[in-house]
Amino acid sequence: MAEAAAVVVKAVPEAVKEAREFVALVFGEWGLDDHVARTVVSELVTNAIRHGSRDGDPVVVRVFALDGRPVIEVWDRSDAPPVVRPFDPGAENGRGLLLIGALVRRWGARPLAEGGKVVWAECEGVAVARSG
Repeated sequence: MAEAAAVVVKAVPEAVKEAREFVALVFGEWGLDDHVARTVVSELVTNAIRHGSRDGDPVVVRVFALDGRPVIEVWDRSDAPPVVRPFDPGAENGRGLLLIGALVRRWGARPLAEGGKVVWAECEGVAVARSG
């Protein structure tokens, strides 16, 4: 895997698509399947926009390798930690962190010294199947 890569997006709904495309590009360069990573970054960026930012604030998406596994980080301006809600089959939202927990090796959050937080997820590094 190559060096860390990052992109700064604005806290607007369109940023979710931009973050997915960024992660797909990085995982593609690393020869890794990006299906889970695109779902994870979609949830993390959506949470950063809805719960961690004001409209137009910067949201940082960073991807790097830790012990050979890809890690996705999303930074926002809120000091409030992410909250995992209890499963409610009738709810229309609020299941993103439960989904992330089911898809990745581990995830968590840490505060930033300058304010705000980073929510991260360590994914499995699954190589893209090559046909031939």
